Amino acid sequence: MQAHEIMIRQVYKVKEYDLVRDVVEKFIKYQISGLPIVNDRNEIVAYISDGDIMRFIGKHKDLVINNFYYMAILRGDYDKFDERASKLLESNVMDIAKRKVITVAWNEEIENVAALLGEKHIKKLPVERNGVLVGIISRGDVIRNVFKEKDKDKLC
Repeated sequence: MQAHEIMIRQVYKVKEYDLVRDVVEKFIKYQISGLPIVNDRNEIVAYISDGDIMRFIGKHKDLVINNFYYMAILRGDYDKFDERASKLLESNVMDIAKRKVITVAWNEEIENVAALLGEKHIKKLPVERNGVLVGIISRGDVIRNVFKEKDKDKLC
């Protein structure tokens, strides 16, 4: 079985010039937790997840530098929580997205897809063909497709 056989073809995505507001709206509307970011040629340039948003809006701890000659405290956050969240919504997606995106080829074997999802501790993998986004595969997609054929009666 290959990636193209189980991938979701209708991929929700955002463009590299969109705002985080667009991402959050899609997260809420489609009940998803991550989106590929593409350029105008539909090539994957980054990936944004709910974790990226949480890291930005979450409380950042103060950093204390204690040297023999001096002591300094670098404040983790100058803005309040609501202000950070509002600023984030108006930011470009590329400001917080991960630019190093792990992808799989459309003809990759499912056992390799499963290994990659497990080893890298990621939830979804964008699927590419000739450098263009053609689908997405989640952990659930792999599990559903692998085990629907195996012992269907024994699982229920």
